[in-house]
Amino acid sequence: MEEQRLRAGRNAVVGGQGKYYLDGISRPTQQTRSNRADYLTRREQPYNLGSQDLHQIRREPLQPIVAGADKNETSQPAPVKAAGGLSPQAESSNNSELDSIFGSLMNREELTPSGSQPTFKKRRSKFKRTLKPLLITLMLALVGFGGWFGTSIIHSIDKVFHGNVFSDVHALISGTQLKESNGRINILLAGDSVGDPGHAGAALADSIMVISYDPATKNGFILSIPRDLWVYIPSMGYEKINAANDVSNFKAPGLPSGGMGQLQQIVQNELGIPIDYEALIDYAAFKDAVNTVGGITINIQSPDPRGIYDAYTHLRLPNGKVNLNGQEALDLARARGDNVAGDVSYGLPNSDFSRTQHQRQMLAALIQKALTLGVLSNPVKITDLFNSFSNNISTDLNLGEAISLVRVTDSLKISSLQSVTYSYGEPNALLTDYRSPNGEDALIPSLGVNNFSQIKAYFQQLTSSNPITREGPSVTLLNGSNVSGLATREKSLLESQGFSVSSIADASTTYSKSLIVNNTSGDKPYSAALLEKDIHGQVVTSTTGSQEAGEATNYSSDFVVIMGKDWDNSGSTGTPVQN
Repeated sequence: MEEQRLRAGRNAVVGGQGKYYLDGISRPTQQTRSNRADYLTRREQPYNLGSQDLHQIRREPLQPIVAGADKNETSQPAPVKAAGGLSPQAESSNNSELDSIFGSLMNREELTPSGSQPTFKKRRSKFKRTLKPLLITLMLALVGFGGWFGTSIIHSIDKVFHGNVFSDVHALISGTQLKESNGRINILLAGDSVGDPGHAGAALADSIMVISYDPATKNGFILSIPRDLWVYIPSMGYEKINAANDVSNFKAPGLPSGGMGQLQQIVQNELGIPIDYEALIDYAAFKDAVNTVGGITINIQSPDPRGIYDAYTHLRLPNGKVNLNGQEALDLARARGDNVAGDVSYGLPNSDFSRTQHQRQMLAALIQKALTLGVLSNPVKITDLFNSFSNNISTDLNLGEAISLVRVTDSLKISSLQSVTYSYGEPNALLTDYRSPNGEDALIPSLGVNNFSQIKAYFQQLTSSNPITREGPSVTLLNGSNVSGLATREKSLLESQGFSVSSIADASTTYSKSLIVNNTSGDKPYSAALLEKDIHGQVVTSTTGSQEAGEATNYSSDFVVIMGKDWDNSGSTGTPVQN
């Protein structure tokens, strides 16, 4: 009987008299339980492991047998995706002896007969049963030891994430699965000035952003949504999108109540951006956070050599790297270059677009500074940060989700976050100016009021797995060959590869060789590489002074492709023939 026990080499073996465990307890199967007294007597009989027994267990790695697995195959349990994208891995057979034994005790499994196939039946280990009370005790001890600091931080955490000491412990020891939309985590951020009594329109959203992150590729971007975008708000009619945050009676299934719920609904339905989480931040928290981390550094890149000056906030900054305290950062977050009573602003040519660009810069700089060792290791700074957040931030994230979010973004470099917004004031821009019926200056889609089809396509472009689609290149095709209709034929091929063919025309003359005029200044490298690979033509820029480059200056596309007589006119490949 003992030889049969040792051959199993696992937590338990099935013998003729029952099941035997490494804890010294023998438990009979249902078939052998003649009566409860007999069972209770036998469960008290210890099973002593000798040195040979222990050697046998150490030598054989612990591998579970999955019910239904083929007898001739080793079946491995499928990895289960845990909180924050973490997947528990199968234990290696090269683990140390202590790891193997300790692992078997923590993950004790009971084998039960099921025909000829043994199966698992999970049992809660004593270790796991005592872990939660132990951590609760440790947290309470930490509060007592840390005094005011510990109590204050925990109180602030619970206020922000709507928790208590018990949910905090559960969040620390249990993984929480993050919500995702098409493999991405999208967080809607909005900022208001409710904490500033003297600020007009305090409940309006001064800034609206979406942070989108792909846990698989570790890539993300920050997208600014212009506060002056003209949208339809059900309870108000057509208004600027920042007014949505002022709606107090909004309720809809699956959305937060109040203004942030209304804003999220518009962002999802009109702009085509699925939102997983939201957070509303009072500018007071932003100001305090910048001061707490000791200020932030950003790079001012104004087209004005003097730098920037905002007449509304009286903020004046030079070009180049500047250090900002909390008040300066707040002023810059509000600066849009408006002139006030003859006081003229400069260096902010794109108004709200200049402002949102600086907001994205400062958000990235603040996150980066907050994650430095000098802040994370300072209990006073950590306490001040959480105290500021607790009074000035509301979010639908709970603590478990926040911890999982930190885990999945731990390898993200904040500096690598792409900073984007909807194009404006340029050829083929997505947005254009609009004067509302009541005389307000606003922004609407270039296709017209309430036509957000291009806006939605832009987000799909940003989140595409195709690098060409993400770059969104535009191409003009000029037929400089002797083949009629050649450019029209090639249009569909380029569009199938992710290019947008903005125009087709005949070149002013016939060219013997095909060539590519690249007007992107290197901003769309994947698109340029694909064109060069497919076309094999000479690559020039619009500034080279050649005849071909001069012809391309009449077009605003990223690339102008001039199709010469060497282009393959067979219709099979759409690529030029090399002479």
